[in-house]
Amino acid sequence: MHRREMLRMAAVAGAAGVLTLDGVTFAHADGPGGAGGGPASETRKVTGRLPTGAPDFVHLPVEVPRGVREIAVSYTYDRPAVPAGVQGNACDIGIFDERGTELGGPGFRGWSGGARTEFAISAERATPGYLAGPVRPGTWHVVLGPYTVAPQGLAYEVTVTLRYGPPGVTPAPVYPPQRAKGRGRAWYRGDNHLHSVHSDGKRTPAEVAAAARAAGLDWITTTEHNTTSSHGAWEGLWADDFLILTGEEVTTRNGHVVALGIDPGVFVDWRYRARDNAFGRFSRRIRQAGGLVVPAHPHATCVGCNWKFGFNEADAVEVWNGPYTPDDEIALAEWDNALVAAVRRGRPWLPAIGNSDAHREPQVVGHPQTVVLAEELSRTALLAGIRAGRCWIAESSAVGLSFSASGGRGAHAGIGERLRVDRDAPVTVRLDVTGAAGCSASFVTDQGRLFTTPVPADGKVEWRTTASYAAYVRAEVRHPPADGGAGAFAALTNPVFLGWA
Repeated sequence: MHRREMLRMAAVAGAAGVLTLDGVTFAHADGPGGAGGGPASETRKVTGRLPTGAPDFVHLPVEVPRGVREIAVSYTYDRPAVPAGVQGNACDIGIFDERGTELGGPGFRGWSGGARTEFAISAERATPGYLAGPVRPGTWHVVLGPYTVAPQGLAYEVTVTLRYGPPGVTPAPVYPPQRAKGRGRAWYRGDNHLHSVHSDGKRTPAEVAAAARAAGLDWITTTEHNTTSSHGAWEGLWADDFLILTGEEVTTRNGHVVALGIDPGVFVDWRYRARDNAFGRFSRRIRQAGGLVVPAHPHATCVGCNWKFGFNEADAVEVWNGPYTPDDEIALAEWDNALVAAVRRGRPWLPAIGNSDAHREPQVVGHPQTVVLAEELSRTALLAGIRAGRCWIAESSAVGLSFSASGGRGAHAGIGERLRVDRDAPVTVRLDVTGAAGCSASFVTDQGRLFTTPVPADGKVEWRTTASYAAYVRAEVRHPPADGGAGAFAALTNPVFLGWA
């Protein structure tokens, strides 16, 4: 049925603009399953058109009566042709329950972005991306997210179906353990940005886990777009030598951030822009939930991917996302500039990590991967290793690497550590790399790239410097360039710092 398009504008406190449509009402079912003359199900349709410049979120209130077993929603929208260089229509969808749509509130029940055209929620089960649980009476809100709107506008149709009957029982979620047996203190390989059918990926959790094992990984983090529904989807897939952490890719209109290793079941809201001054609040929520704040692919070219929140709240930054591309090169340069500023001002520095962001075949899980020195294979130890910068990035498990600096009465420091030596004391930097035949190795400092050499047959590279010449040294191992530019990486490290500062 047709409804008025714009009834009232509203603003969620601290959130992007919201348009609230006229509500949908249903007759009250007289008993479960339509007993007493009530229907087994009821359906309502809402149509309308959104103009270019529509708010980020459009709320459709749905009055849910008692006795509902399941709520099902489907939607469609038009995709008219647009001129070259102009964005066409793209519209996401999700839902909040009777507890409300308050930013960071408890009402979230699921989000599928643009990956699905329909979903259903009941106590027993829910479509991937959505959370199973009772369909309680009250005002629910279907939420449309018009990501981009064509000049002609965006015509939509939303269909809501309520199915009546006994409510059923919600199964208790089974979350992955926080620790695996592992190998004690060791370097562990992980991929901490992955997608499955619980958002816009095509692999099932079982297929993601199998691909991770095949890639030689010790751990992964599940990071679906704006939902936690995958947190309980890994039962039977972890092992003594394979850890699964829970996370979320918080996908705002001004960039994406990986909430890495948060407590299972914790949801982090995404409905704000940089101008709303809300990111600090949700960064704190990530850390309070035991996780790390990691801006993802900060210079990616997809709509809404470019990072606009700054790095003051970050615990690490993703400088390598999937196959190495020019936007990764920009992210790396930005990170290195931040390193220079940090060491010269005596401020904390931001570690770099890399992840595959794999969604589907032929995207490769574990290309790249972050290799972390941790006391054990546990969430606490791995996140501590990343936070301290005791990590490096490899294109695959075929690449092995050690990198260190020594000098001054036998002092020694590895990746993410400080070699405490006098400013003019001799320092020897050593790189030992395997699986990188035909590559070149470079040592990069706060003064720039100071040493480059082909990787020798034995993989061992040495360079001598002083703390007065190089406040830090990091290693890059690159393949030969295919087009005269910088070659793709085989590996890169976080820095070793030199001196007493």
